[in-house]
Amino acid sequence: MRQLQPRELYLSGVISSGENLEEVGYFRYLGVDVAEDVTMGTKVTMESEKRESLLYKYVRITSVVSLYWAVSISMVFVNKSLLGGSSMGDKDAPLFVTWFQCLVTVAACLLLSNITKVFPQIIAFPEVGSIDWEKAKKVLPLTFMFVAMISMNNLCLKYVGVAFYYVGRSLSTVFNVFFTYVILGQKTSMSAMLCCGVIIGGFWLGVDQENVAGSLSIVGVTFGLLAAAFVSLNSIYTKRVLPVLDGSIWLLSYYNNVLASCLFLPLIVCSGEIPAIYKMITEGSVEFWGLMVVGGLFGFAIGYVTGLQIQVTSPLTHNISGTAKACAQTVLATWWYADSKALLWWVSNWTVLGGSLAYTRIKQLEMKATHSVAKAHQSGKDKV
Repeated sequence: MRQLQPRELYLSGVISSGENLEEVGYFRYLGVDVAEDVTMGTKVTMESEKRESLLYKYVRITSVVSLYWAVSISMVFVNKSLLGGSSMGDKDAPLFVTWFQCLVTVAACLLLSNITKVFPQIIAFPEVGSIDWEKAKKVLPLTFMFVAMISMNNLCLKYVGVAFYYVGRSLSTVFNVFFTYVILGQKTSMSAMLCCGVIIGGFWLGVDQENVAGSLSIVGVTFGLLAAAFVSLNSIYTKRVLPVLDGSIWLLSYYNNVLASCLFLPLIVCSGEIPAIYKMITEGSVEFWGLMVVGGLFGFAIGYVTGLQIQVTSPLTHNISGTAKACAQTVLATWWYADSKALLWWVSNWTVLGGSLAYTRIKQLEMKATHSVAKAHQSGKDKV
């Protein structure tokens, strides 16, 4: 009996388009012994194609994950340099820095949209420019959350070290569980709640160790808690608002940053940053403004590389990668700033990381189980 070739298997519907048609495994999918019905030459060719295909996949995944790590870690270090701390003196204007980064994101969206019109075969970006104010009114509540989130994030980074930054904002998972129940009415399993308890324990141990080391910033930790809360609220409201913009994350980014640029102006005036901004404009070096632009571009790029990493891996792998990245960022920060940390300080970091990984895994298994039940229920309906 003649074996069907990969293309024939695909066209006949035996193998779906999502399968890797180059792999020898598709024969086993049909229960056929490859050794009996395929010549040695065909086997060698297919095994070579399989190795090449897998190699390309591994290289692509490694490249994308590395890009995500590079952009994310670089963004934190650049922002820390721009925001500084008490060392900024009369040029202390964290809200202005955040506002400027929103402007850079808007400019990047407009640039990519226009490039798409000229080179649609090279880049695909939604058309942006004019604002639909009816849609903007629906996006505005999310923008309030967005402004609070990025402001609290940057203010937290301003007052705490890069090494402690992850732990300082680590309660976002806990807040996510809380707000998901309060706003959406969704309950969380006991296993996931236990993971939240582990994260809280790691957070408090980290705060205690920062205090013991004499580097604790109550202001920074407070901003970290607020940042974690608004990160959770932002994710919940994003799910609600995305359908307004046809599910386009880039359109949402454009609307969010345009509206945020307007909302930041009264905040900047009320916070008394005008004198500091004047000093920045009149005395800022080319290097400083270059770093401001780079920081804005990293803020824009992180949205792209995050989506890209999820696309080439999975949401679970993305979360694991983000957690591992936070670990690498902590180690790199202690080396870069020559920080010496006690053993319990490191234990707090590993506790938070372990709790976060466990929570991610548990939620993934729960989603898989829910999907299987729904699929079985639908299959039963179809049979009836």
